[in-house]
Amino acid sequence: MSKVEEFEELRPLLFSIAYRILGSVSEAEDVVQETWLRFDGSATRPTSTKSFLSATVTRLSIDVLRSARVRREEYVGPWFPEPLLSDPYEDPARAAELADSVSMAALLLLERLSPLERSVFVLREVFGFGFDEVAEAVGRSEAACRQLLVRARQHMRAGRPRFEADRQERQELATRFFDAFRDGDVVGLRELLAADVSMAGDGGGKAPQLARSVVGAENVARLLVSVLHLMARVEVTFEPQEINGRPGAIFRDRDGKVLHILVLEVLGGRIQTIRSVINPDKLGHLGPVADAWALDREVKQGRRRTS
Repeated sequence: MSKVEEFEELRPLLFSIAYRILGSVSEAEDVVQETWLRFDGSATRPTSTKSFLSATVTRLSIDVLRSARVRREEYVGPWFPEPLLSDPYEDPARAAELADSVSMAALLLLERLSPLERSVFVLREVFGFGFDEVAEAVGRSEAACRQLLVRARQHMRAGRPRFEADRQERQELATRFFDAFRDGDVVGLRELLAADVSMAGDGGGKAPQLARSVVGAENVARLLVSVLHLMARVEVTFEPQEINGRPGAIFRDRDGKVLHILVLEVLGGRIQTIRSVINPDKLGHLGPVADAWALDREVKQGRRRTS
């Protein structure tokens, strides 16, 4: 195989590693491209191309993550990962680990870890790399990597809900949710939401967003219906779509441009968390992005005309 063929065969794995370490599609793609440049520029062929490329993409991701963490501390409002519609890497033997680790809830838990803990956890726990390969990738001894993994597992377990819904339960609940949402059915929505459900949005100061998280079934149900009515005025539509391995939807303006996405987290037979990403910087990989501020102004002008 040529270098290009070897690299392209491993590209899905490299992207999936980088995305889980960084929580960003654009940064993961940049890191994968840099990995290719280093591989292409190497005068010698490694004994194991997979190990070499995985180690390279991990080291680059760690460097990017360290600088990204500083930016995220200054981020305006809640920070959520960039939405991912489909994971390009598949491994039937690790399907459960791969699916679980790409959810927004899991990625937000990974944010609590140090860059080294996060990288060790992703390589070992998610992708099943041997400790020798993990040690080579992060530049630590195998013993140190085992300790990093122990700490990472403790943090992840402490933040996980005790009982998570299976895929079929999530999908059935999501179908009912979006039907009730489309109908503007406050009562129907309220019945599907956990009593302490929370709804938050990531606009990053670059798009209209919730001033703070909205909590409680009644509050969230009424907010959703009011948002639906406002969207209808400016011809915004939505289509259910799995996002980060969880039920969600993509919202589009009248020209079909992406306005924002919504992701649902299900727990105990109810919707526990609703997250929205409207920051245009995080939506470009999904297609042309709508002007959220212009739609917001249009909604406000319509309100004034009818008042």
